[in-house]
Formats: sequence, C-alpha cells, structure tokens
Amino acid sequence: MPTIFELGEKQSLRIALAELKPAEAAIIGSGDDAALMFSDDGNYLVSTDTMIEGNDFKFEFSTAYDLGWKAIATNYADIAAMGGAPTAAVVAMCVPAETEIEWLKQFVSGLQQAADYFAPGSGIVGGDLATGEHAFISVTVFGNLGGNAAVVRSGAKLGDGVYVGGTLGHAACGLDLLNHPDQQFAKSYNQFVDIQLRPNPPIALGMQANLAGATAMMDISDGLSSDATRLAQASDLSIDIDSSQLTGYEAVLEQAAQSIATDARPWVLHGGEDHSLLATFSEGSEVPRGFKKIGVCRKADFPLSLDGVPIEPSGWDSVKVV
Repeated sequence: MPTIFELGEKQSLRIALAELKPAEAAIIGSGDDAALMFSDDGNYLVSTDTMIEGNDFKFEFSTAYDLGWKAIATNYADIAAMGGAPTAAVVAMCVPAETEIEWLKQFVSGLQQAADYFAPGSGIVGGDLATGEHAFISVTVFGNLGGNAAVVRSGAKLGDGVYVGGTLGHAACGLDLLNHPDQQFAKSYNQFVDIQLRPNPPIALGMQANLAGATAMMDISDGLSSDATRLAQASDLSIDIDSSQLTGYEAVLEQAAQSIATDARPWVLHGGEDHSLLATFSEGSEVPRGFKKIGVCRKADFPLSLDGVPIEPSGWDSVKVV
C-alpha cells in the first residue's frame, strides 16, 4: 500500500475522506478554504489548520510571539478567502514540558495582538494545552459573511481576470534567508524574514472582494502555481499567467536574490506562506484597490500556463516534508 508521503496531501485526503458523509448543517463542506455552516440564527464559516514543529516552524527561528501571530494570521486568511470576516478562534497546542510560563504568555500575546490587528473585536474563545515530545499548534477559526454568499474556488468563469491581493514571494525569500549559512543576509533583508515569521495577509480585502462580486477566491498558502492550479481545477478551466505582470513582484526581491545567488522568479511563482488572496473577477467589475491582475481564465487541456505555455505546479505540500 502507498504511504501518505508517496501520495501527497491532496491524493491522500481524497482517498481517506471518501467514506465521510456530508454534515446536514454544512452548506459548503470540505474542499474550500473554510466550511460554510448553517444555523437557525444565520450561516457561519469555520476552518482549521495545524502548525507542527520541524515542518511548519522552528523554535530557533520563531519567538513565542511570532508563533502566536502566525497561528492567527494564517487561519484568518482562510476566512478572508471565503469573503468573510474572522470573528473568533480556539487554539489547541502541545509544547515541551520544560516550556516556561513566560513563553506561553508571549505566545498568547501574539495571538491577541494579531486578532486585534486583523479583525478588531475578534478573539480567542477557548482551546487546550498539553505537553509532549513534539510541539504543535492547532487553530480553529470562525467567520461571519454579513449576510453575503461565500466566495468559493469553483466559481471562476471563462474570460474572468485573475488577480492577486497582497505580496508574492516575500515569505519564501525570508525562509531561504533564514536557512542560509550566513545569517547576515537574514538581518539585511529583515522585511522578508518578518513576513515569513509574522505573515500579514490582506484580511479586509476578502470581504471587499466579496462585495465587489469576485467569482472565485482562495488563500495563496502553498504557492501561486499550486493554488492557481487548484482554483482552475475546481472551476473546470485553465488559468494563464502573464509573466510580465510578475516582474514587479520579482523586482522587490531581486537584490535579496542576488545576494544569495538565486533567482527571484521561483519565490514569486511557487513560494507560499504570504497568505495573499487569489481571486477572479468578471470583465468590467470594479476590482477593489489592492488587487493586481496577473492573468486570465481560459479553456485549455491543462490547468495552468505561463504566457500560454503549460507549467507544472510546485510549492508546499504539508505531508511531503522530510
């Protein structure tokens, strides 16, 4: 039998989740950035994600505050990607038994300050704390649609423009700088390291995109090429990215790339963890300020292309970390 590592995250989940029955209260279930749930008092969004020591973070890079901030930012981005506003979160975590209480206080400070920054009035409403050999942080987040419909990945139409709200490549650049043998580079380009350690997703743009009529949207967590492929497949079409529209993103990273003798293009095209928004809008839409057009939805036999040439998606796969 194949292993989870051999199959990858997407295929592993497809096989394992096949026997799950739909929840009666679920309007939108598994497959998008968040589920949409029904209640007698109104619908709400819910999503969850886990960060694991060694796979998703390293204590040598991240402070307790960093991890608290990142845990909220990455999960709130999933609510924004559905066109909603984050309202609350619950946090479960496991840390080594020798962890000092001051570390935990700083972690909670990061949680609260991120919640205040991204969605004033939201907060942490519960959770769980345990100790163990391997640390992890698991967050479940809730969101409000304000009476609007959710924006899903499967709504893109032929001819729609493809837009990015937020940065591309900054977090991937920051990770390479952190992993570089010469730590002077990380200190020299701390603006990119900061995005890796404390993401700054454009949360408010999610609801703005919803109100502006975005036809599809998702969080760019694993990389532009990977997530654009997912959106294209969900919408049964092809996305063609215009490379000339990526040059601005690359230019911002060029000096850092030259410093460590690499190319900025892979960071922009395949790097994840900026948690920006990938959205599609029909022609003539009043696209909110903060989104930049990078491509168009077409009909083709392949889900993703760059200047009309098919490309394979690449980026983060949470079950293929070694």
